[in-house]
Amino acid sequence: MNNLDPTDLKILLELIRDPRIQIGELSDALGVARNTAQSRVRRLLRAGVLRSGGREVDLDAVGFDVVAFVTIEVSHRELDGVVGALRLIPQVLEVHEISGRGDVWCRVVATDTHNLQAALRQVLRIKGVIRTETVLALHTHIPYRTEPLISGLAKAAGASQHALAKAPPTAGAGTDS
Repeated sequence: MNNLDPTDLKILLELIRDPRIQIGELSDALGVARNTAQSRVRRLLRAGVLRSGGREVDLDAVGFDVVAFVTIEVSHRELDGVVGALRLIPQVLEVHEISGRGDVWCRVVATDTHNLQAALRQVLRIKGVIRTETVLALHTHIPYRTEPLISGLAKAAGASQHALAKAPPTAGAGTDS
């Protein structure tokens, strides 16, 4: 859906900034009618631009369909400066300090390979970057998710609560000695 107008983009920004914003607050923030805000959010959901309950933006749907994973070797004295400079590159979505080969790993998105190349050149110009290695993602089979982890924690917590409720009282419990 590359035909997003300024109102659509403002909606996405508001939802990213405050995922719990209510439709009324959204319409006030944008200066549009409540029905307009609600119909726009519904349209973005139907188009697949918004997913995961309407609060996560599908970057592929807005034109950023190239995903790369970049491993960066850094002069260690310059690590903080490199991380700060990476923060200023809009296409850099995540930055992690890593062990093993390389020092920093980041996920970068781009509209096409030329846009990716421009972002990579920005990375290479950062003081302290020694070299990079880039791997392109061809397809995302499992997007970032947390539901299975939290579901497992909830089940384990429920099972332990259930076990505690069924446990017989310990000897002497509830008696004064």
